Amino acid sequence: METPNLPAIRALRPAWNKGRIVGQKRPLKPKHVWAIRVRLELAENHRDLALFNMAIDSKLRGCDLVKMKVVDVMASGQIKERASVLQSKTQKPVRFEISEGTRASVEKWMEDELMVGSEYLWPGRFHERLHISTRQYARIVRDWVTSIGLEATAYGTHSMRRTKVTQIYKKTGNLRAVQLLLGHTKMDSTVRYLGVELEDALAIAEAIEI
Repeated sequence: METPNLPAIRALRPAWNKGRIVGQKRPLKPKHVWAIRVRLELAENHRDLALFNMAIDSKLRGCDLVKMKVVDVMASGQIKERASVLQSKTQKPVRFEISEGTRASVEKWMEDELMVGSEYLWPGRFHERLHISTRQYARIVRDWVTSIGLEATAYGTHSMRRTKVTQIYKKTGNLRAVQLLLGHTKMDSTVRYLGVELEDALAIAEAIEI
């Protein structure tokens, strides 16, 4: 019995990663951080400046950052120097520092009329949305990186999470400190997240001349 020739099945949608750079997103370099800060300050975009600074300091995943509440960072009318947030992925708290510059930008944002009576630190612009969504946050990050001429596909919300810890590791080599700051339960996760072995191997290779 002959098998009939069936028509080829073609995907109705293109592959999700067609034309995209996939894999780990790059951390921002210090010069990128300052370039974005200056642009946001000049634009007097108080919410984005506070959000950007908090994303760098907190090193939180996007899903936890967007759900931050005012009580997480404020006590007795003052912005805390250190805060703690329960991670949705691990259900374990992670502590982080809030630098002086970040405290100042958050204080300025708290004066905005949008923050009046808001439970959340980054309220949504519509009544049915209590806080900005992770998708909205991703769009905001894309706008930040493209505003200083970086390739949008190479950076994302995890770039914000990786930026400060990458600099900490480069300056100290202390993986345990980075693990605690990221809230990872296993050291292996931290090694993979930072791409430590590859970075160290490349650094060694660059130092050898033949």
